Amino acid sequence: MTLTNAPRLEAERLILRSPEQADAEPVIAFLMDGTRAGGFGGYDNRGDAWRWFALMVGHWHIHGYGYFVIEDRATGKAAGISGIWNPEGWPEPELGWVVFDGFEGRGIAYEAASRARQWAYATDGLAMTTLTSNIVPSNTRSKALAQRLGATYERTYHNPNMGEDELWRHPGPEALS
Repeated sequence: MTLTNAPRLEAERLILRSPEQADAEPVIAFLMDGTRAGGFGGYDNRGDAWRWFALMVGHWHIHGYGYFVIEDRATGKAAGISGIWNPEGWPEPELGWVVFDGFEGRGIAYEAASRARQWAYATDGLAMTTLTSNIVPSNTRSKALAQRLGATYERTYHNPNMGEDELWRHPGPEALS
C-alpha cells in the first residue's frame, strides 16, 4: 500500500515510487547506521529513525513532493531514496539522494537523482526552475555526484538541522534540454 500521492517514475534500472509500509525497515536501518547516515543526521535510537520515516511520508502530504523510494528493478528491493526535499529551515527545494548498504558503486544514485530532477523540472511534474543539493562538507562522494549532475558549489551556510552545509546549484531545465 502506498503512503503518499507520489507518481511512479521509471528509469532504465530503477523505479522511483511512493514510500510503502515495508520500506520503513530499510530506511530505519540506513538512518541508524551512524557512518552511512551522517548526511541525513543519523539516529541512535529506533524511535527517532521511525519518526524520520514518518516525516518523509508527511513531506509528500504537505508539499506534494518529497523523497521517492528507489526500487531496484532487478531485485524489487528498496535501494535508497531520492527526490525533492524542503523541510522547515531549508533555504529552498533540494534534490537529495542516498543509496542503501549493498547498492553503492552501481550508478544508482546518479540514475535516480537524474530522473527525480527531470520530473521536478517537467511542466507535467513540478515545473521548478532551479534546484540545489545541500551537502555536508565532508561528504566527498555526494559532492562528486553533484558535479557529475552538473551542479556547482554556491556557498556554505548554517543548516538548522545539520550544522555547516554546502549548497550546490543544479543547472536549470533550459540548460538540460
